[in-house]
Amino acid sequence: MEDRTDGGLPSDDDSYTPEIGTYPERRRRFFRTLREWVLVIGSALLIAVALRTFVVQQFYISGPSMEPTLVGDDRVLVNKLAYRVGSPGRGDVVVFDRITTSGGVIQHDDLIKRVIGLPGEEVEIRQCTVYVDGQPVDEPWLTAEMKTNCGVAEMDPVFVGTNEVFVVGDHRDQSYDSRMFGTVSQSLIRGRAMVIIWPPASVTIL
Repeated sequence: MEDRTDGGLPSDDDSYTPEIGTYPERRRRFFRTLREWVLVIGSALLIAVALRTFVVQQFYISGPSMEPTLVGDDRVLVNKLAYRVGSPGRGDVVVFDRITTSGGVIQHDDLIKRVIGLPGEEVEIRQCTVYVDGQPVDEPWLTAEMKTNCGVAEMDPVFVGTNEVFVVGDHRDQSYDSRMFGTVSQSLIRGRAMVIIWPPASVTIL
């Protein structure tokens, strides 16, 4: 074979690779690295979107309706798979889509409340105490004051239909909930609040 001189690129030698540090090699390595980073970043974004859409999502708390459990500026992590494999339980804190119509325009609002009544149950309120099927409900999440200052002291029995829940805010006299707008279809529940993740001093498993 013909001797190769410095800088020579014989066209009949397909096995030749540019030396490291030459312009063709630097250009090839640059585009390879760029392609790898694009794949890594693209994969990370797809995973993040998939997690947010199907698995977990962060929600920001505004308003006093769930005090003292949740206060303004708290951020909670919501498990969006919770009820794909199970059903809501009494005491669960859930985020759901509240659909309203104003002037012919459909509006969607995410509300966070606590599940009190389950499918097939009858919920009523007597002297600020919630009764389910005639039995008082133990609500350890309420303060002594909130057990007496409840906003709606009396409510006639409400039947919870199939695949529905009855939800109420912990801060009873500051909450707009099933006492006013009725039961909520489970199909509108976005997920179960699992943990307060912000601020750091308030991190708590719900």
